[in-house]
Amino acid sequence: MAEPELWLIRHGETEWSRAGRHTGVTEVPLTPAGEDQARRLGEVLAGLRFDRVLCSPRLRARHTAELAGLLPFEVVDDLREWDYGEFEGQTTADIQDGIPGWSIWDGPWNGGETADSVGARADRVVDELLASGAQRVALVGHGHFSRVLAARWAGAPPSAGRWLYLDTATISALGWDRHGPVVLRWNLPASWVAAAEA
Repeated sequence: MAEPELWLIRHGETEWSRAGRHTGVTEVPLTPAGEDQARRLGEVLAGLRFDRVLCSPRLRARHTAELAGLLPFEVVDDLREWDYGEFEGQTTADIQDGIPGWSIWDGPWNGGETADSVGARADRVVDELLASGAQRVALVGHGHFSRVLAARWAGAPPSAGRWLYLDTATISALGWDRHGPVVLRWNLPASWVAAAEA
């Protein structure tokens, strides 16, 4: 079986991500700072060759891929962000006002996707990539979905993504150690990657 590296690239900043608002299906554009972040990602990634670039259908992810020069990319619907249902646009604090102790990882998910449903999407992405023969793949997407994908890659339940905090415009990588899937790098901003390579 092939042992590909999956590079997870979260989209740049939006007004909603900056405010901590759950952004699933709503099309919120990158802020000017988010556009700058995406360009910086491109500078850091320019020396890498990707066999494939997959991108969420959401505009914030596609714009990030374009500004980062990750072209051409394939739009993959399974890479879309968690569907938050009734909680779309709200912060965790807002939701906890009505449901004390609420967490996206534990639910309830009023009108939205369960953690297991998001995990099933992540599994489909991973299974397809393992079968594809690609060696290095960039996945341009979102915070919660990428956290679930990393958890599933490591063989953990989707809810284990709660321990994998992820900022906007960061680079993470999933790979292998002794033929077992591992997290190689996590939540690295472009500035840190550039400094490490200098």
